[in-house]
Amino acid sequence: MHIFDLIDNSIAAEASRVHLEIREDHREDRLHIHIEDNGIGMSRQTLDKAKDPFFSTKNSKPVGLGLSLFAQAARESGGCMRVESHLGRGTKIHAEFGLTHPDRKPLGDIEKTLTTLQASHPEIEFSCHYEIVEEEVENETQT
Repeated sequence: MHIFDLIDNSIAAEASRVHLEIREDHREDRLHIHIEDNGIGMSRQTLDKAKDPFFSTKNSKPVGLGLSLFAQAARESGGCMRVESHLGRGTKIHAEFGLTHPDRKPLGDIEKTLTTLQASHPEIEFSCHYEIVEEEVENETQT
């Protein structure tokens, strides 16, 4: 649901393109989630406030839990979150989670999430890249 909420924020920010990238890195035991849009972006002041759960830019919502809950979920699994945003150029969110950490929330059905978003917003170009980096297997040679 975090990913859905954050992409919904991109839509509210007038993005015409939203890219989601997910990488399961089994070598480093990390899950990386990157969301990038070309929406209106945020000023430095808004970006600083955006991580506060009691701040929202949406008039219809008194709280803005998307970024703050996503950041909390990352921290709970031994990870972190970074947000970069520039007015008129869009926003980039990158979160890192402990892949096998017992407190990491399940990823959910990404295909269904994107299908729902595409069906609801056919005017927006959605793209997704999902990568799994496997653990390296040592080659054993017998003599």
